[in-house]
Amino acid sequence: MLSESRNIYQRAREAAGLTQERAAELIGVSVESIRAYEGDRRIPPDTVAMSMVEVYGTQHLAYQHLKNSAEVARRYLPDISDKTDIPSMILRLQKEVNDFLPLRDALIDITFDGIISKEEMPRFNAIMKELDDITAAILALKFREIQE
Repeated sequence: MLSESRNIYQRAREAAGLTQERAAELIGVSVESIRAYEGDRRIPPDTVAMSMVEVYGTQHLAYQHLKNSAEVARRYLPDISDKTDIPSMILRLQKEVNDFLPLRDALIDITFDGIISKEEMPRFNAIMKELDDITAAILALKFREIQE
């Protein structure tokens, strides 16, 4: 597991203002389990991670848990661990949307017939890359780590 993952559970708990003992009580696990999750000795099962998200009040933990516990998520979900401030995230999102807007008509032209030809595929893939950038910007904003 990535070294950052060792701390995602601890950072979320601390941001919620909970001790390990109180968190364990609210989540319904032992204090030793909390220590194991925070000490990188075990990855919490999804049910425990969902309880942590609810008890700690942070969707960021859900995203990071998924990235750390599932190979498919590590491979295909964008990295959003950047601790950029919210105004910068909004500017990034606006930039990514602006980069896509000139390609909107091309996307419609390529896909209107329901077929993407071999000749259209390179342009389609370039447009998809722009949409991936928008998706990453949205996810970074939605699942941002709350900074106090």
